[in-house]
Amino acid sequence: MNLIKKIILLCSILLLYSCATHKSNKSSLKKEKVYYSSVGFALVYEEDFYKQGVVNKKLNNEQVTVMHSFLKRNTPIRIINPENLKEIEAKVSKKAVYPKIFNVVVSQKIAEILELDVSNPYIEVLEIKKNKTFIAKEGNIFEEEKKVAQNVPVDEVKMDDLTKTKPQKEIKLIQPSNFVLVISDFYYLESANKLMQELTEKTQKNNFSVEKIGDNQYRLSAGPFKDFNSLKFTYISLNNLGFEELNIYRE
Repeated sequence: MNLIKKIILLCSILLLYSCATHKSNKSSLKKEKVYYSSVGFALVYEEDFYKQGVVNKKLNNEQVTVMHSFLKRNTPIRIINPENLKEIEAKVSKKAVYPKIFNVVVSQKIAEILELDVSNPYIEVLEIKKNKTFIAKEGNIFEEEKKVAQNVPVDEVKMDDLTKTKPQKEIKLIQPSNFVLVISDFYYLESANKLMQELTEKTQKNNFSVEKIGDNQYRLSAGPFKDFNSLKFTYISLNNLGFEELNIYRE
């Protein structure tokens, strides 16, 4: 009888340990959220773009608003113009379909605030970590934003005091430079060179290169390009070959 009790007790301990280990493994699988960030070009919205099917949804050009291909509605983001370091915070108003060469669709009001060069609208987009404090950059709240504010509880709202004089910071402007289109990073140099050769043959372009960027790390890129117009044809060619979400950097 004692032997049976010992066996039952041992089985119970093993079962409890197995359950605890399973729960521990499940919790360890939870990963910290990776916040979206990218550099590339913005599509400054025009009504004709919707009529021509360039974008599948409309945008109000009088408001500080944006559309994105996969970020959810009301996702807070920061958009930066690297040319003059001007930035603005906005919320994604809609998910939309638009050419993949663009990272985001912005209203003309945002383009004006950031002083974007419409022919070369290079920007940086950063998803903002949500918290219970929302800092409004402007005193005007548009009707659509009012509806959102009524439905979403906010513990505290802070308004920037635009009347206070803030200390001037030295602004280092980015000088005009070339753009580089990053295709992929590789562990083996042979793999990078093989893909470079294939892309050269398929696109009939010879501006691909491989650069060593670290120990056992090689980067395949295209460029340099002087401006957006010279870059977009290579970008579209790579999209047609299945390369998506390509990052664009300055040299």
